[in-house]
Amino acid sequence: MRAYELMVIFDGELDESTVAGVINQVTAQVESADGKIAKTEKWGRRRFAYEINHKTEGFYVVFEIEAEPGALDTVERNLRLADEVVRHKNIRLPDAEAHRRGLLGAPAPAVEAG
Repeated sequence: MRAYELMVIFDGELDESTVAGVINQVTAQVESADGKIAKTEKWGRRRFAYEINHKTEGFYVVFEIEAEPGALDTVERNLRLADEVVRHKNIRLPDAEAHRRGLLGAPAPAVEAG
């Protein structure tokens, strides 16, 4: 298993029920690929630094996911095709960061400066 962080920016003009529906779809797709969503953070509506697709704000959501390599390919493809999604970014977390966040088992021991 590997740890991933997936940020999705939804169209700011969508109502929260539509955003919640897409969040549920993402969760179902991850779970159907034998992955696990450890945490979902809704950052809410935020203004963009620059205009994207003639839009000035979006609804940000960040997922922390545990999955096998390649398991999120279908999720990413569906996000690329979804009209509700303005942008998305999926990154693999380094093992040290994943352990620090409590993913992939127990947190790594802290290294003392000496």
